[in-house]
Amino acid sequence: MRYRLHNCTLYTGTEVLTNHTLLVAADGRIGGIVPDEQAPGDVPAVDGRGLRLAPGLLDLQVYGANGRLFSVQPDYAALEALTTHAFRHGTTGVLATMPTNAWPMVQAALKVGREFRQLPGLLGLHLEGPYINPAKKGAHQAEFIKVPTVAEIEELLALADGVLRMMTLAPECTPPAVAPRLREAGVVLSAGHSNATYTQAMAGFNSGFKAATHLFNAMSGLQGREPGLVGAVYDADSTCASIIADGVHCDFASVRISHKIMRERLFLITDAVTGSEQGAYQFRRQTNHFVDAQGTLAGSALILPQAVHNCVEHAGIPLAEALRMASLYPARVLGLDGQLGRLATGYKADFWLFDEKLNAIATARGGELVWHA
Repeated sequence: MRYRLHNCTLYTGTEVLTNHTLLVAADGRIGGIVPDEQAPGDVPAVDGRGLRLAPGLLDLQVYGANGRLFSVQPDYAALEALTTHAFRHGTTGVLATMPTNAWPMVQAALKVGREFRQLPGLLGLHLEGPYINPAKKGAHQAEFIKVPTVAEIEELLALADGVLRMMTLAPECTPPAVAPRLREAGVVLSAGHSNATYTQAMAGFNSGFKAATHLFNAMSGLQGREPGLVGAVYDADSTCASIIADGVHCDFASVRISHKIMRERLFLITDAVTGSEQGAYQFRRQTNHFVDAQGTLAGSALILPQAVHNCVEHAGIPLAEALRMASLYPARVLGLDGQLGRLATGYKADFWLFDEKLNAIATARGGELVWHA
């Protein structure tokens, strides 16, 4: 064993343990969890300082950090800014996200993602658009919205070479031949920026859409005579949805109600951007969120620990469950729940230590533990 981590409360993803020790193996995986009295004495000990320990958080939709916006500068520096900022705040895996944009920008994002796919913390790319409904474009640029063709999807997949992990499309604007091809390539289809009727949305879920993007935002709402995309998400037992728990993109009561209905199908994202004064996406911060040049609500200013905190403090969700919403449940969406999202033997040793206010005090990726200033 590489080291043993003790003197902390473990949120394993299935239970909460005290007086237990986490064993980290030399290969960067978890070697086991044992009662303190059974911990091997010949393994170097690391003091958990009485903190809380949980699986590393996973953000499946993040655009920018530290002044670098991937949708404006799809380069290595932007990817590094995303993964470094995330790691500092207990998030060990991200999907770098490109919104509806000029085709050369989409191509550049796929190329750089492919080139630097081994960057620690980069789980892949998420394309949010350009195949969306103009009626629900939100802060996306209308001039770049397109209807997908199989030929164009083939071009995307060839450029991505497996790094494209998730794609947001409007199901009512997606030709029948497109979804099967993306699914075959291992891309998670997420319904979003959509004005779908309930019937159209359910047809999308039945044809391979596995998730929905930022529940309530830029989608047809739940009404008595037309349940819309929100109603379909609630009703489709196998469909997951991301949600931005900042109190701006949706009310905390909506988070609470959605969790009551969806339970393990609801997961947290930040949808975080950073300030930008150039390119197609220019954002300025307003307190705890960002708006575009026209004043339209755009991305959030969240970090995932804050989203977890908000779920606990403002939506009444227990801490253990709120942590799963930012770790185990997004891991399931990507099909990675056999290696990420839990503290269990054989899982990757990605975890974070945090205090009672959910400040990240230390983060480990592959067992490499870094204490933050």
